[in-house]
Amino acid sequence: MAHIVLHPRWQARESEATSEHTYRNRRQFIEALGLGAIGLGVFGATGGCASPYGGPLDTIPQNAPRDGYPAARNETFSVPERPVTGRLYASSYNNFYEFDGRSKEIWQLTDPYEPFPMTIRVRGLVEKRRTLDVAKLIRSMDLEERLYRFRCVEAWAMTVPWTGFPLSKLIEACKPLSSATHVRFVSVNRPSQMVGIERQHWYPWPYYEGLRMDEAMNELAFVVTGMYGEPLPKQNGSPLRLALPWKYGYKGPKAIVRIEFTDKQPGTFWNDLQPNEYGFLSNVNPNIPHLRWSQASEELLETQERVPTRLFNGYEEWVSALYPNEPRQPGGPLAR
Repeated sequence: MAHIVLHPRWQARESEATSEHTYRNRRQFIEALGLGAIGLGVFGATGGCASPYGGPLDTIPQNAPRDGYPAARNETFSVPERPVTGRLYASSYNNFYEFDGRSKEIWQLTDPYEPFPMTIRVRGLVEKRRTLDVAKLIRSMDLEERLYRFRCVEAWAMTVPWTGFPLSKLIEACKPLSSATHVRFVSVNRPSQMVGIERQHWYPWPYYEGLRMDEAMNELAFVVTGMYGEPLPKQNGSPLRLALPWKYGYKGPKAIVRIEFTDKQPGTFWNDLQPNEYGFLSNVNPNIPHLRWSQASEELLETQERVPTRLFNGYEEWVSALYPNEPRQPGGPLAR
């Protein structure tokens, strides 16, 4: 399927990407958030039925580990120029195609999904194959909170306090061989619990992503187990996901069930489907436009403020040396 072009249904044509129609839809969503739990249960872009939950903040699994919450903030990672996005917004406006690729209000579809118990299989170039129990893994780590910018490829952005631990700690626990140059991540695939998988059968499920080993071991790379001082809600990627704040959001896979180490660059979900629009690296870069819209600016979800996009999403000091060929001037080619 490497050359099949399947445009995600959320993607507008470039002529529509910043249109008044798009702006008004975003504004209506934000205004709907002010209705409270009762309003949230009935509003929806797809006209779906009300969730059995009281609202998007009630989707945290009851059996999620809570040891270490709330975790202490690591002040090394701060976002002084922006306010923290309201928790309601961050838990209500999500991309998680396994539930729905059209609506952002996928929290209403998560009731059947049971994130715990879950395991992660470790395969490929490792000292020994192993299977990690996710709950035990979370309890074994020293959790911390990091405030990160989050940038979606759709040109909207948030600032989120994530709880978790460095990805390097997980990599070390997997004990990869020195010959491993890349690491591949695969997400959970449960059609009976995730309605979007069955409805969108044309996608090559399960979702999969990949990183170079130097990226995975970078200090910024973070395994997320919670947000806003509590475990992850289902729609935000429970039981755990990756936060790679210098990359577009789709590079951070959710609900990871397999980690595979390889000596070759692995395929990734969107790059395999649309190689001319999504590179393997997918770093946030205002100088590399999407084929159908500009990436020079972004809209802050809660405030609707339009701000300039920063190279590497503002994390240049941490990652710039990893990408000497990343375009630093407008009009550069797609970075692969």
